[in-house]
Amino acid sequence: MTTFDFSPLYRSAIGFDRMANMLDSLNRSEQGQPSFPPYNIELTGEDQYRISMAVAGFDRNELNIEVKQNTLTISGKKAPLQAEKQYLYQGIAARNFERRFQLADYVRVENALIENGLLHIGLVREIPDSMKPRTIAIDQAGTGALEPVEGQASKAA
Repeated sequence: MTTFDFSPLYRSAIGFDRMANMLDSLNRSEQGQPSFPPYNIELTGEDQYRISMAVAGFDRNELNIEVKQNTLTISGKKAPLQAEKQYLYQGIAARNFERRFQLADYVRVENALIENGLLHIGLVREIPDSMKPRTIAIDQAGTGALEPVEGQASKAA
């Protein structure tokens, strides 16, 4: 197994420590990440995403979706069966699960629905106006656009 050392990022980049921590934890969690239930992550629009997770056999009351500190947690807990069944073959998994997804900044969960054994979770990235690029108009000198601050006289005299 190849391991990556992210410590050079800590000493040469300022403000990227959160990203380096996320990459480091992602690398560590991939080794122990369960494969159940299977899921897809789709890009449905420019800033829209959808996670589709196979949850056959789970009722919507047995599923829980929680967002806390940029982490989306989806869990399923099967209700205990009233009478124990005797299976000749059991191919449909009915075990409890918990799956976590790390969300980027400004990504929020928009909706969730269950359809045909698939749980669909809609995500949208909403960048605040203050973070979007903007163009600054350049005025010409002498138009009075920039007035000196009151109390500070010009030293040109």
